Amino acid sequence: MLCRGPAPVPVAMKTALLYPPTCDPTAPYLAVPTLSGWLRAHGHEVLPIDANLEGWEHLLSERELRRLGGRVRERRLQLEQLPALSHTDQLAYAALLGAEADAESAPRAIAEALAVFRDPVRFYRQSDYAEAVRTVESAQRLISAAYTPLGLDFVAYRTPFSLMNPGEIARDASAERDPFHLAFVAIAERVRAAGVQLVGLSVAFPGQIQPAFSLAYTLRQLLPELYVTVGGPALTQMLLRLQPEALERALGPFDSAVAYEGEFALLELIARLERGERPRGLIKGRTVEDMSQLPGPDFDGLPLDRYLAPELVLPYDPTRGCYWGVCTFCHYGLAQVGTARHRERPVAQVLDQLAELQQKHGTRIFYFSQDAFAPSVARAISLGIKERGLQLRWGTDMRPERSLSPERCQELVEGGALSAALGVESAAPRVLSLIDKGIKVEDMRRVIQNLSEAGMAVEAMCFSDFPTESYREALATIELVRELTPHLALFILGRFDLTHGSLVAQKPGEFGIKEVWHIEGDELQTGLFFQERESKKTERQRAQIEGLVADISARWRLRRYPWAGALSTAHTMLSYARFGKTAFRDVRHAPEPARPAQRPVLVHTRYDVAAVEEQSNAFEAGIWHELVQVRRKVTRADYEELAAQAALVRPAPGTWRCLPGEAPERVPGPAQGRRQSHAPNSAKLHQQQGRSQQGRSRQGRSARRRAVP
Repeated sequence: MLCRGPAPVPVAMKTALLYPPTCDPTAPYLAVPTLSGWLRAHGHEVLPIDANLEGWEHLLSERELRRLGGRVRERRLQLEQLPALSHTDQLAYAALLGAEADAESAPRAIAEALAVFRDPVRFYRQSDYAEAVRTVESAQRLISAAYTPLGLDFVAYRTPFSLMNPGEIARDASAERDPFHLAFVAIAERVRAAGVQLVGLSVAFPGQIQPAFSLAYTLRQLLPELYVTVGGPALTQMLLRLQPEALERALGPFDSAVAYEGEFALLELIARLERGERPRGLIKGRTVEDMSQLPGPDFDGLPLDRYLAPELVLPYDPTRGCYWGVCTFCHYGLAQVGTARHRERPVAQVLDQLAELQQKHGTRIFYFSQDAFAPSVARAISLGIKERGLQLRWGTDMRPERSLSPERCQELVEGGALSAALGVESAAPRVLSLIDKGIKVEDMRRVIQNLSEAGMAVEAMCFSDFPTESYREALATIELVRELTPHLALFILGRFDLTHGSLVAQKPGEFGIKEVWHIEGDELQTGLFFQERESKKTERQRAQIEGLVADISARWRLRRYPWAGALSTAHTMLSYARFGKTAFRDVRHAPEPARPAQRPVLVHTRYDVAAVEEQSNAFEAGIWHELVQVRRKVTRADYEELAAQAALVRPAPGTWRCLPGEAPERVPGPAQGRRQSHAPNSAKLHQQQGRSQQGRSRQGRSARRRAVP
């Protein structure tokens, strides 16, 4: 008979919760504080880390930008020594030369720019704010060029083969290709020093997927015994559509991934780890059915004084899921298809938790982060805020429901409502019917007027190019925005993007779509492409639509996410609180301040950089058209085969005048200027990666409205 020893004593588990780049560094995001509050309420020790903020603080520093400027020059000089430039050399050469002025100016100005965002006076001074934004965007161009072919900003992390397969993910995670690597090493050392045994990464948006994998690879390399899991909407939607074998490969450096909501799954995972188990694979979380069980978000341990804003704006979730939940274009949040089921916190609990957060952190502005705020819930909370005398303001996303009468809108404003981004989508009745919006155009128009006249800043979220939309129907949406200009604080008019979990993708034939396909080689199925049975717009009409959108946009001061002038951002809400709902339309504030005059950087080059850029951009576009539209197959081998057919560029020396964010200009005659390159045969030309788009609420919301590239 065998003698059993004493039962093993459970080991107390310390958990680190990480929010990876790349995202908005102007305010904390909700995921880590929500899970921190939940775990702490159940007696667990938590180390919260905003790796997004810390990663950007590392990159947006004078020391790091100067290092990257040296990296850009070194890479450029290597290309200058070549007898001719191949296609990929041309692309790199263009990007490197384009960052020449950024490498000169961004390191000197970056500390001042970040100080402006945190300064309660200079933040609201338009000339100071505009220059700070330009400096950060200049720094991002420099970072992208230093790691070319990377394109990096607060929305996206792009390389030509991003997320195509686990091998490409691991490749992009290498220290040589990952600009966040040194910051991730520092985070790994903190995790080690804190005695953490479990790390959970929360990935809310597509732009965070590659950095999350890169961070996990760094943790795995430096702390091989650490248990690393991942969750969040972006990972949930990606992993749920994979077959078991592909799923196992896709996990890469992660031990497991949590799909759907993470509260119960994390508790169960901790219990299993404490018993000595080491779970692998996909863990499906249970929905929190009764939201009264949830404590408020716990922001303790996050660097709340370091976010890039003059005062703290905090997120809070009164509800989860979408109460409408049937829009045919929508696939959002923690759901395999459509949206998650709607649930609400008790109003009294909401008010208690808001009051506690306000008292603890001194916050006066909250962003109610949910899929859509039901008017009945919004009214109940507003009445409670007024009754309790809470001095706070809030912004959120809403549907333009006909129940938002002038009287109800006034109640919302008296209860702290500052702004609302409304899902208008289209002003064409037939398109609204296809979308299953459930709201008539005249009702949307009336609601926008009611909210605006009550004093709220109203933001309209629209898109064009829904399948079968005609030219006239697109014009109807533009005309609605034009008509409602006096009542709109901001607007966005993006382009339809087909997403996997939408009804349109599941039943494409019902929406005039001839076929839907993935690209061969895209193992994770991150790209979804479609072709309509019949195009309803000519290329000329599409160009006219773009022109009309640009023309009407000139009535506002629109900026990219997450700056003031993008929908539902912390900076935008702070501007409403200071200047009112016309902050981005009033003639006193709308014009973009001119940039102070700058002396150019003059650069001697061995190659004609304008010719290099023109040839390489045109040929690159042709390669991707061939791969995506013709072959429908993307691999490195296919790309290299086509790239090898490009004409070589031969030397054509010249001198170029470079300014941040502008294309280099050839200088006739002898070179004169503030600085010249002392090394012979030096060059750079910046190539902006991808398209830019003025963002909407919390980054990922705009992703469903962008056209598939």
